[in-house]
Amino acid sequence: MDRKTYREAFDQIPFSADFQERTANLLRQRARELEKENKIVNFSKTKKLAVTAAAAVALLIVSVSAALVWLTPAQVAERFGNTLLSEAFEGPDAIEINETVETGDFAVTLMGLVSGADLDKYSSDVDSARTYAVLSLRRLDGEPLETQTFELTRYTMTPLAAGCSPAAVNNWTLGAGASGFAENGIYYYLLDTESIEMFADRTVYMAFYEGFVPNNTIFTVNDDGTIAFCDDYTGPHALFELPLDPAKADPAAVEAFLEENDMGWTNERTPMEDYVTTEEETPDGSLITIRPADSPETKVVFTPVSQEVE
Repeated sequence: MDRKTYREAFDQIPFSADFQERTANLLRQRARELEKENKIVNFSKTKKLAVTAAAAVALLIVSVSAALVWLTPAQVAERFGNTLLSEAFEGPDAIEINETVETGDFAVTLMGLVSGADLDKYSSDVDSARTYAVLSLRRLDGEPLETQTFELTRYTMTPLAAGCSPAAVNNWTLGAGASGFAENGIYYYLLDTESIEMFADRTVYMAFYEGFVPNNTIFTVNDDGTIAFCDDYTGPHALFELPLDPAKADPAAVEAFLEENDMGWTNERTPMEDYVTTEEETPDGSLITIRPADSPETKVVFTPVSQEVE
């Protein structure tokens, strides 16, 4: 049996909730016993086998611990009480990515995404197809991230599409919302936008960065329409290309979308707009709305929700 098959089979084994703690206690007890024995006797073959077995169990604990620490996209959706979305992340249409970029103080992992209609019981527009993506963050220095202290609104996770202005295709034009929470020192970010599958016949990105609305101090557009971070952008950032199915593209929908969101682009630096951030407490957490200061009637605003999940 190869290592991958073995690991997949192992991950299917059900463990009791206290398995890790009980096994660790047994190992510590056995280690103390061996330490006492080592003071009076040499290792026999049996003793060496016992140590080897203990080491194997220790590796087992590490494996189980890793499986317990990292949530899957389905589990993230479940933490928000969204059973439909959790099931969708485990279904055939879900896209597993698990690509990691180390940037600044973080390791940023785009875990996966799924698109479809009627996947979120909390959505006010369940008939429209939406895209849901899960991203996780961990600190490279090992310091745990916590819901209460991590500033969700300092960072943006947004789709972008090659051949389209980053000002035209982003969270704000796609009517996005984002939620986040920390568990076991890892921060999970769930993004919900209008379906991005309509752009699937071109390169579609998921960007993560420190900052707000995409602008030419953060992104640059190349002559071929591809998008990249500016060379002098210094904040934590990652850009993932999404493996979407080109057969799901809808050029007519894209044309209509761009006509409604007709926003040009220049790589020449332009003055930054001032943004107003308002925060409102709701039963589900804090609702934060970010909009340009000179556009009080902005049609679509990005409303990330920072909330702790028990």
